[in-house]
This record gives sequence, C-alpha cells and structure tokens, in this order.
Amino acid sequence: MSQPKSRVTVLGSTGSIGVNTLDVIDRHPDRFEVFALTASVNVDAMVAQCAAHTPEFAVMASEPHGCALEAKCRSLGLATRVLWGAQAIEMVAAHEQADVVMAAIVGAAGLAPCMAAAAAGKRLLLANKEALVVGGQLFMDTVRLGGATLLPIDSEHSAIFQSLPQDPRDWPLCVEKIILTASGGPFRTRDVATLRDVTPEQACAHPNWVMGRKISVDSATMMNKALEVIEARFLFGMEPHNIEVVIHPQSVIHSMVQYLDHSVVAQLGTPDMRGPIAYGLSWPARVQSGAAALDFSRMAALTFETLDGTEHRQRFPGLLLAWESLQGPRGTTAVLNASNEVAVAAFLDGRIRFDQIHHVNTATLERVVPQAPGSLADLLMLDAQSRRIAQECAARLGA
Repeated sequence: MSQPKSRVTVLGSTGSIGVNTLDVIDRHPDRFEVFALTASVNVDAMVAQCAAHTPEFAVMASEPHGCALEAKCRSLGLATRVLWGAQAIEMVAAHEQADVVMAAIVGAAGLAPCMAAAAAGKRLLLANKEALVVGGQLFMDTVRLGGATLLPIDSEHSAIFQSLPQDPRDWPLCVEKIILTASGGPFRTRDVATLRDVTPEQACAHPNWVMGRKISVDSATMMNKALEVIEARFLFGMEPHNIEVVIHPQSVIHSMVQYLDHSVVAQLGTPDMRGPIAYGLSWPARVQSGAAALDFSRMAALTFETLDGTEHRQRFPGLLLAWESLQGPRGTTAVLNASNEVAVAAFLDGRIRFDQIHHVNTATLERVVPQAPGSLADLLMLDAQSRRIAQECAARLGA
C-alpha cells in the first residue's frame, strides 16, 4: 500500500530556495504535493507557480499584491484561494492539513510564521536562519513544546546534521567541535584597502552559489557565516568556543564535525541547494535531488584557510560579531540581525559604502542593550528598536 503524500507549504516560494523546493517536489509527485505558497511582491511568479502546482492557498505579504494575484488567478480559472497579510502567512504555516513547512522567507519577517509552524508541530525545514538568530532559545523552546521536527536547510547546517550521530543525546558525549566552511565570497583575495569601493553588483556576484542579493552581500562580508555560527549554537547546543569557521573556496565540503578522538566526518556535494532541500523533505530517507554528482576525476584540489590572521580579521570583521553577540545579554543576536538587514539594504540602495556595513552593526550593538526578551512580542519590539537605531547610524554615515 502506497504512503500518503506529504503536503508541503513553501514560505517564500518565489525566492531561490522556494523555486528549488518546488523543483524537488516536481521530481517526486508520488511523494509530495504543494499545499500552500507564500511570497512578498512577485505576483507574476506566484501566478505561474499556482498554475503549475494548484495549491490550496496562495498568500501575498500585502493587500495590493494579494488583490493583483487574486485577479490574475481568477482570470485563469484557478481554484487556489488567495489571501494576504502576516496573519494569513502564519495561518498556512500552522494549518492542520500541512505536513511539511519550508521556511524560506528572508530576514526577520520569517520569524513569526516559523514560530507558528513550530508551535503546530510541523516538520519544519529551516532555510530562514534569522528564526534562530533572532528567536534563539525561545524559538528552540517552541520547537520542543510543539513537538516539531526541525531540519536545517542551509547547506552548512544540513551537512553538520548529516555528519552528527542520529541521536542528539549522543552529541555532547562524543563531539569536540563543529567546523563551518565558508567560500570566502567574491573578495577573498581582494586588496582590503579597496573594499570601500565595492559596488552592489560586485558584492552580489558570488563565485559558487546563486543566491538573492541580501544573502550574497552577507556572503561577501562573511556576515552570513556569523549568522550561521549563531544558528549552529542554538541548533546543535554547542558552546560558541566549540564552533569554528574555515575558508574552503571550492564549496565542495559543506561542513564538518570533529569528534573527541579527533576523527572528522564531513559532508560533500556540488554547490546546489536542491541537495539539502531533498534531504529535508525525505529525511530519514533520501531521494533524487536533481543536483549533479561530484566527479572526483575532475575535482580541483580542496584548499582551506584559517581565519586567525590579521588580514582576514580586517577583511571580514563582521564574522567576529558572532561570538561577541553570543556572549552578550540574551537578545543581542537579534540586535545584530536587525542592524545587518538595515545596513545591507542601505548599501544596496547606495546610501552607505560596503565597508560601512560593519560600522552600522557595531554602532547599533553599542546603543541597543536588550532586556532578555521572553516572548515573540518582545523580540519584535527589540527588532523594531534595533532597526530604528541602525537607520540612524546609516543615515549619519551616508550624510
């Protein structure tokens, strides 16, 4: 007797993770079907996805975009129910008919629907790192109390999860440290003195991965790796000093786990997000992802660089903020995330220089001292306060 299909809600379906998720689902129509899709502003892409996947619900972030989507779906005779607004996004994330939720909304906007899915006990595929960076222990407590299954989709954290023992109770007994790999982004070898002249187009040209603009800038500053250190701290319960970052330009080894006997288990694969997405959808089984297989006969040498030198600290100063914020008061990581989102947006808009992203972040961390947020409302208030301060810092730099 065949197993019932898993019904999947994709939060952020028009972004790169969402598109890749739908690609994997298309490859396995006997195992998965789309229940709901959500997007921010890309109405045309959402119309095409609704026509291709006939979800029960399609949700846009705002009323104007929702009304536009509804009109286009009706003109095509699509039966998909169109909704809009934050509450509607949370509703489809927690809906009783959804089995799996892919959380691919970029930024802190994804926190509330992630919390809703966790509280509802879903299989939550977490591509939104901000849910952990902002939510921290509060988010992990919601996962535990809701009985949710949390599976990381970031290539690094998926690699770590695949390299750890199956039983989390064994992790503290045998794991010495987690080693996150980083490509180093497009400016790994660029003269540090010229980073002030970096343009948004240059920062978004990642050498290995196809990603959105915000994430690409984070990769160029290595703030993405800072956020991943914070994410790993909460996902795997590791102390910050037991999390290490090394630069691996080829992006073949996605991350590693070093055990107490000093053996290292690594996960390798081509730089294609369909690999971790397929693993999250099918876990503990495995299915075809569409990603190309590694060809070891053509593989270039695998190289690594440590980040303990002065040059790397000057080139990627934001990376150190991961460990510093984890040592600060509870909620400090939420401040860092909010500030960085504002700073990156200011850079992409041409209001500050590339090298000033770090200055906005450090200035905001100095001015905002969190008071141990204990609820989602507290976190959202802290996020709003941090963004306001970060905007002020960015405006002063850009004046």
